[in-house]
Parts: sequence; C-alpha cells; structure tokens
Amino acid sequence: MTTVDHFVNGASFAGESTRTAPVYNPAAGTVSREVRLATTADVDAAVRAGREAFAEWAGASWAKRQGVLFTFRELLNARKGELAAILTNEHGKVTSDALGEVARGLEVVEFATSMPHLAKGEYSENVSTGVDVYSTRQPLGVVGIISPFNFPAMVPLWFFPIAIAAGNTVVLKPSEKDPSAAIWLAELFQEAGLPDGVFNVVHGDKEAVDALLHHDDIASISFVGSTPIAKYIYETASAAGKRVQALGGAKNHMLVLPDADLDLVADSAVNAGFGSAGERCMAISVVVAVEPVADELIEKIAQRMGTLTVGDGTRSCDMGPLITRQHRDTVAGYIDIAIEDGATVVVDGRGIDVDGDADGFWLGPTLIDNVSTDSRVYTDEIFGPVLSVVRVSSYDEGLALINASKYGNGTAIFTNDGGAARRFQRDAQVGMIGINVPIPVPVGYFSFGGWKDSLFGDTKAYGPDGVHFFTRQKAITSRWLDPSHGGVNLGFPQN
Repeated sequence: MTTVDHFVNGASFAGESTRTAPVYNPAAGTVSREVRLATTADVDAAVRAGREAFAEWAGASWAKRQGVLFTFRELLNARKGELAAILTNEHGKVTSDALGEVARGLEVVEFATSMPHLAKGEYSENVSTGVDVYSTRQPLGVVGIISPFNFPAMVPLWFFPIAIAAGNTVVLKPSEKDPSAAIWLAELFQEAGLPDGVFNVVHGDKEAVDALLHHDDIASISFVGSTPIAKYIYETASAAGKRVQALGGAKNHMLVLPDADLDLVADSAVNAGFGSAGERCMAISVVVAVEPVADELIEKIAQRMGTLTVGDGTRSCDMGPLITRQHRDTVAGYIDIAIEDGATVVVDGRGIDVDGDADGFWLGPTLIDNVSTDSRVYTDEIFGPVLSVVRVSSYDEGLALINASKYGNGTAIFTNDGGAARRFQRDAQVGMIGINVPIPVPVGYFSFGGWKDSLFGDTKAYGPDGVHFFTRQKAITSRWLDPSHGGVNLGFPQN
C-alpha cells in the first residue's frame, strides 16, 4: 500500500515514526493509502530545515521571490485538474466543487504576488532637522500552519503563499484524513523554483500539533478547525510566546424577510447548505424564516432537494460523501435527535439511492423544520448536509437569535429592503455578512474570519490581515550628515 511521506528540505522524508493512519476514498469506503504520523523528532527535522533556509530566503530580493510566486501561480492554474482529482479521491467532493476550491486558493496566490507593494513601509522626511523616520516590514522566521480536512488545498493556500512571499519559511501540518494535496502543492512549489527547506510538510496527529505549538523556533501558528481545538491551539501557542491566528467553528444563519425573492432564497439555501456535503465552516445550517414565508419556502427548498444527485465525485452528481464513516454516523445521529426534540424531518437523507459504491460514507441532503433553539440540532456545529429551519415572527427576533449564538463566523440576510439590509450589516454581531449572498467568503484581497467563538486572536486570514500577521514592522529614525555617492552605472539594476 502506498504510504504518504512527509516533505522536508525539498524531498520526500520518511522520518523515524513507525505509526501510520489510514487514508480513505470516502466514495468507496475503502483505504486507498496510508499516511505517516510524525514524531516530535520528525517535526523538529522539518523546523530545522526551515530555520536553515530562512536567512537566504528572507534575504532574497523582492523580484526573486515574486518570480517564484508567479511561476507557482502559472503551474497551479495549468495543472489544477490534477489537484482537483486528488481532492475528489481523498475528500469526496465533486469535481466542480474541487475545482472551485482550487480557484479560491489561486486568488490568494495572486494576491501574494503583490507582496512588494503590500509590504511597503512609510517615510517621513525631516521630522526634526536632518532626521528622517521610516518603517519596514520584515518576515518572522519559521511559521507553522495547521489545516483542516474539509479544504485540503484552499485553506493551506490561504496562508503559505503570503508567508513565503513575505520571506518566511513554512512547516505545514495538513489533516491526516486527506494529506496528499499538501504534498502535491509542496512539490509544485519546488518545481516553480522555491529553494529547499522553504516549504515543508509533516503529517501527524496531536503529537505533531503539540510539537509545533511548543517548538522554540516556530514564530507563529495559523489554524483553521473546530472551536474547541482552535481555543486549545490559541491558548497553548500564545502561552509559548507565538503569534496565533486560530479560526474556529460556526453556526451560520440565513435570515429571510417576507419581502425576499423566495426562489432566490431556496436556490441559495440548497447551494449553501449542501455544497461539499455541508462540510464547510461557511455553510448555511440554519434558515431563520420570518413568518409568514416558512411554509412556502420549505416547499421550494424541498422541491430543489429532490433534484439533487448524490454519488461518487468523479461522476456527474451534485454532492459527494462525507469524509469518514464515523463522521457520517455522527451527522446522521442529529436526525434522530431532531425527532426526539419534536422537530419535523421534511427530507431525510438517510438510506438514499446513490450513484456510487454502497460502502461509501453517504448521507443525503436533510431538511428539518420547527427546530427548537435549545435542541443540539440548533446549538451544535453539525458539519454535514443538515439544514434546519427556525421560524420567527419579526426581523428583530431573527437578529436577536443570530446575535445570541456563541459563534460569529458568517451570516446572510435575504431581502429587497435596502434599509433592513443596511441595518443588518451594522447590527449583526458576525464577522462576515452576506446581503442576498449565502456564503459571504471575502475575495483574496480582503480578509477572512469571524467574531466570538469563531476566531481566537486578533488577526484574520489572508488579505491585509495576512500580510500583517506574517510580517513585523520595524521603525527607523535616521540622520546622515554627509551625502554619499554610489558611482556611475547606466544600466538597469536587476535582482
């Protein structure tokens, strides 16, 4: 059986660990390969490679680093189909969704190619007689990235292109459930001309995570995952003196006002609730319907759900499997909880016909009405294709419901009332707001992140926040009493 090794100092690296974990093809329910689980010593080897490569990479010119980024961008765009196939095989998402994931990651690569401009400092001349003050932004050193299973390409791409463009070196620990995308990206970056040791990948479980959190030579930690783990990573790494951006879980609401276009709402609810089998931190999991629209809206949503096909992502279908059998069973268990709590299961995704192997980790789109706000179906982040409907009597009641949630990742309002939309974008206590947009993930030149228990640390991902996170500012106060002359050179300076 194929073993997915680490990638350290520009080459495949087995390390000293004898422990492995299975990697499944979720559509078949079978083990397709195994992945090595790093020891603390293996993590140290990756960090050491990054430390040894840092001085030369940080000292490289902006032009050289930018050239490597541009080449990486071109290679990634040309070969995105290869990466999408890996995502489908190990995560299960359908090909179109996998290609969309790569496209959103490419946005951040393109943003990172502008690093020479993004990292520019400021300059004030003659603040005192003969004295100038200016600032620069410099890289941190070796940075750690810990990414989740649901976006094995896009989430790493949120972080490492910016980190590397700024002059840092990277140790990435991807999810052990779908590790191959990270290796593919590291090898492609190497092909683009990245020096050995600048981008390293180690696979593993809690031992590898803790080794990164406590390592003296890791300057920062970037993480995306569930809230309990995000909180643990933030507290542990911060206590160790590191910069941390830890993005946690979500329970995203869609507030539907009576004047909304219900056909648009129904399309959006299905797209945002069941894309990628609901395994998105920005998925809509709760439709908050302001009466009297709930009955009509539920009928429209259910009609659209009846047209969806579930199956192997390599075939023509709308939705694939969940990542593991255990996760599938956990998500399906919420349907039983809903029934016990008195909710109405409008569409039950259990036992559906699928276009794929019967042993795959299948659960079809599920719609539950009359969900109580004290039910675990409402309070828990389910992270699967389960869409709940909560009925409210007014805009104010719906807004209060959203603001009472412990999560504050994303939310949306559907309305044709500009005043209501403007009020909502101001008053919703949530980090990312959609107005007639169900999944308000910012484009690459803004920043991604929520409020409350959806984000630990002050810095969001990518965009301007990403640049600031992966650099630190230095202010210089300068006085030169005599001019200097550098000699004559009529050519254009290069590199």
